[in-house]
Amino acid sequence: MSDFDSGDELFDGVDADELMTPQKRPSVSKRKLGSEVDNNTPRPKRQAGEFGDEAVVRSAEKLNAFPDNVYDKPNHATVAARMRIAQDLLTQTFGYAAFRHEQAGAIERLLAGENALTMFPTGAGKSLCYQIPAIAFEQIDLDCGSRAPGEHGISIVVSPLIALMKDQVDALRRRKLPADVIDSTKTWEQLQDTYSGLREGKIRLIYCAPERLNNEGFVQTMQHVRGGVRLLAVDEAHCVSEWGHSFRPEYLKVARFAEEVKAERVVCLTATATPKVTQDICNSFKIQSEGVFRTPIYRPNLNLHVRAVKTKEEKHPLIFQFLSDNPGATLVYVTLQQQAVEMAADLRKEGFQAEAFHAGLKVETKTEIQDRFLAGKIRIVVATIAFGMGIDKPDIRNIIHFDMSSTIEEYCQQIGRAGRDGKTSNCMFYICPEDWYMRENFARGDLPSKKSLQELITDIFSPENASKPVGDTFKKSHHVQSRDFDIRTSPLATIYAALELQFGLIRAITPEYSEYKFEATPLYYGRAKTERSPEGKALYAGAVKKSTLHHIDLNQIVTRTGIMRVDLVRKLNELNDTGAIKLRAGGIEHKYRILRRLPRSAKEREALVDKLHEDLSRREQDALDRTRQVEDIMTGDKCLALALAEHFGMGLPGRRPKCGHCTHCLTGRRTVMPPRPTKRVDVVGIKRILAACDVRDDPRFLARIAFGIKSPRVTKLKMDKHQVFMSLADHDFESLLKEFTKACDAATA
Repeated sequence: MSDFDSGDELFDGVDADELMTPQKRPSVSKRKLGSEVDNNTPRPKRQAGEFGDEAVVRSAEKLNAFPDNVYDKPNHATVAARMRIAQDLLTQTFGYAAFRHEQAGAIERLLAGENALTMFPTGAGKSLCYQIPAIAFEQIDLDCGSRAPGEHGISIVVSPLIALMKDQVDALRRRKLPADVIDSTKTWEQLQDTYSGLREGKIRLIYCAPERLNNEGFVQTMQHVRGGVRLLAVDEAHCVSEWGHSFRPEYLKVARFAEEVKAERVVCLTATATPKVTQDICNSFKIQSEGVFRTPIYRPNLNLHVRAVKTKEEKHPLIFQFLSDNPGATLVYVTLQQQAVEMAADLRKEGFQAEAFHAGLKVETKTEIQDRFLAGKIRIVVATIAFGMGIDKPDIRNIIHFDMSSTIEEYCQQIGRAGRDGKTSNCMFYICPEDWYMRENFARGDLPSKKSLQELITDIFSPENASKPVGDTFKKSHHVQSRDFDIRTSPLATIYAALELQFGLIRAITPEYSEYKFEATPLYYGRAKTERSPEGKALYAGAVKKSTLHHIDLNQIVTRTGIMRVDLVRKLNELNDTGAIKLRAGGIEHKYRILRRLPRSAKEREALVDKLHEDLSRREQDALDRTRQVEDIMTGDKCLALALAEHFGMGLPGRRPKCGHCTHCLTGRRTVMPPRPTKRVDVVGIKRILAACDVRDDPRFLARIAFGIKSPRVTKLKMDKHQVFMSLADHDFESLLKEFTKACDAATA
């Protein structure tokens, strides 16, 4: 089923008190996540790890003591005892002889009840930093007699990667470790098993997506779960920061969730974070600088190469030659799905063993390609960014970037997948002036026009919604709003997150489906005759058959019978899971609770629109600037390895000025980008677009057509199929916007 009904029914209508046992719940730290830092007593700095002084950043700060917590003020003997338990788990359960990088330091800090941030390269074992503490708590509790059996609490892992969550849970279960995941694919019976495990204190690790934190029932359950939340792990933590390379609005709510469930400690995990992003994460989760654990980004076995050409066509023969000269497993990164397909086909024509991988493939196809690549049966995978997360293949010898990466962080994550066996690997980055167009296309598509934003805010805070009292709720379809107001779903989510977290007007709660349909099986009609439950009778009576499917109007049934919606949905899931029907649900409606009086006047809404548009405009410029950083580093007059390290606030080992094996070091000169040709505004082209499209209320919409940027309105009017679409893609976007603004102003004058 879905994230919004089948999965969430586990927590709707549950009496949270049932999750508690008569025993007294152990006290959690007196220090909340937002507590003050006592700077009066200095705390000794940690020693740098095996990677040198650049590996760890620490300061001499003193944390509050909280004596009611068994994890407070550990002495050397206590620390040693806890780490022996962690070491035993590492060796006996996970099969590793010793901790790597800064794993031991991060785990020691978490077992002492403090928050931490780990920044380890991809594949360096970040997951052990929360898996080992989550399992170790029980043994530590029993050793010191602080908690009774079953009162050891849970650890929650928030991750945006559903496939990785499932893989980790499967791996933990194979080791007989009590882990589970809450996602949209679970059956009702499976969710009941999860609920039972939480109630009985049998689960130690539970994984969920950040969107799950909008579910009120889930939050309430975690607030009262037996033994409390011992640890909250925030995977891909850079998503918290608006300065990060993959900001996700839902991640902004994770810190609030940590407060709400009174998580005893938090660990944030990421592979890459600039100093600015690091500070954002630390501020969000109250992590002191001595709680930051990181390893150098420099990898001495990676040779970083850059090659500038005039056109994309010139890249193809260079790639063919590079692959002939450099054998071994290879990833070729492109931007678009069609590029992956075409490049893989071109490579096969040249005699290379290659397959395309992108998000549009069927799950079974993607799994097969991954498995064959891991097994060495495919040499080359041509992929979008959809490939690579969680792929732990130690002998990848080459990484090729056909297109310019959107950020330095993205580039570093991708080259980090090469040479994990420590052997020499080559990373080739091809760059040309045309690359900038594609990145600008992505960046420019997310900023809505001010007119679109005004219409959206007017719709959200309609007279009907604005007149509702604080505490009441309203529902909106993001799909409909995206279509009607020409705003992509990503910036739409950012707008709603701002209304929730920045302005404090609303709060997202459990979404609902607006449409339910089902196909009846032979079992359905037999069940209909013998059904005794009020919910079942109401559903059978209310089902209207249209063609081959039965349609259910839940709101109508609720109004007519008074039966709770949650009970009707539960019954539908039961009928689906027992084979009586094949259920289909759609039309997701996002639901919001009103936190304070909503804007009612035009003046109030206008002020809100101005602030939101200013923030979104800044985000657009930030995206362009981050891509410009990629070009600047690749074509700069500095050792590539050093430039990358400095981007993340580090340097090379021994403060060396250069690595000695990148393109800049080997050639002794910078890579020069061929000049971009200057283009005068094509007045005839502008007039052609104005003749093809009669829209005059939004100059940005017309500029998107000219530049070749799709948006909901562009697609709705089928302008992306018109010959004028992308006809002025070689122009400067700002110059196009200026010309179409003039045309729209003239038309409305």
